[in-house]
Amino acid sequence: MKGNYPELEGKMDKAITYYKEELNTIRVGRANAAVLDKVFVDYYGTMTPIAQVASISTPDPKSLVIQPWDGSLLKPIEKAISSSEVGINPQNDGRVIRLVFPQLTEERRKELSKTVSKKSEEAKVSLRNVRRDAMDAYKAQKKKNEITEDDMKNIEKDIQELTDAKIREVEKITEKKQKEIMEI
Repeated sequence: MKGNYPELEGKMDKAITYYKEELNTIRVGRANAAVLDKVFVDYYGTMTPIAQVASISTPDPKSLVIQPWDGSLLKPIEKAISSSEVGINPQNDGRVIRLVFPQLTEERRKELSKTVSKKSEEAKVSLRNVRRDAMDAYKAQKKKNEITEDDMKNIEKDIQELTDAKIREVEKITEKKQKEIMEI
């Protein structure tokens, strides 16, 4: 790629970063505190991520221990996890909350793999939308005779090469995550 498009590349990188964050919330049989990233608890009237009101540790590969800094948050945290999409029943012993990650069934692994594929497609659509917006902006410049026909052809080629590279990056991330899901 010859051209330099930092703004375009930045937007595409943001889409990929968002995709990675989405994948981190998918539970894959190993304990991972990232599954709690989208779980919020009511903390004095403010919806707050669990990680900001408790320490989260991984005593072994199959469980998480959540220890709230304020003991009064045990019940609200337990309720928030139960009503979330985490899919694990929290165990409250009066001091800490334990999440034990069960072994995934083959059926559940295939289901999660499909979810990853769907999110992958969404990420690719996002990248293509960024490409389309950039192309529209350059076409408008061409219409105003701010850039030449040859410049436009080079820009189109460069932007397509950048888009293809970013889509390959998404595919590598997807492949890695699906491999992680399918391993027992």
